[in-house]
Amino acid sequence: MGTVATIEEIKQVREEARGQGRKVVFTNGCFDVLHRGHVEYLAQARELGDLLIVGVNSDASVRALKGEGRPVVGEEDRAAVLAALGCVDWVVIFDDASVAGLVEEVLPDVLAKGGDYTLEGIVGREAVEAAGGRVVAVASSVPQASSSEIIRKMGEERGE
Repeated sequence: MGTVATIEEIKQVREEARGQGRKVVFTNGCFDVLHRGHVEYLAQARELGDLLIVGVNSDASVRALKGEGRPVVGEEDRAAVLAALGCVDWVVIFDDASVAGLVEEVLPDVLAKGGDYTLEGIVGREAVEAAGGRVVAVASSVPQASSSEIIRKMGEERGE
């Protein structure tokens, strides 16, 4: 089971992993309503290295990105659920609407995002590549899965 940590703790984990020659994979997202697409993409991301760090948008940054009424699930619960997945080693909650600053602090060996992103559209790509890392868009077997779509369907069922 993974651990929910502060940004400072994550930076220490990254430095220790670097010193041990371990490959660090980093990904991020809102993970508002965890679904199969998330789980498959996280498992595939973990296979790209020795440990997986997941950045989770804070409640405030989810609202900024997705609008009022989001997130449905609070940041601490989202982080705890992600940390409970066997493929996730570390989880860190971040406040910025953009993950760019966190990526620059962690500078993972591999920056991974879901297959719905183009490599050029992955935030932090330039910093990771400049540091010698690589960027990967992980394809999903369920590309139509999305938290927003699940929430929309739930609203329809309630007549909203």
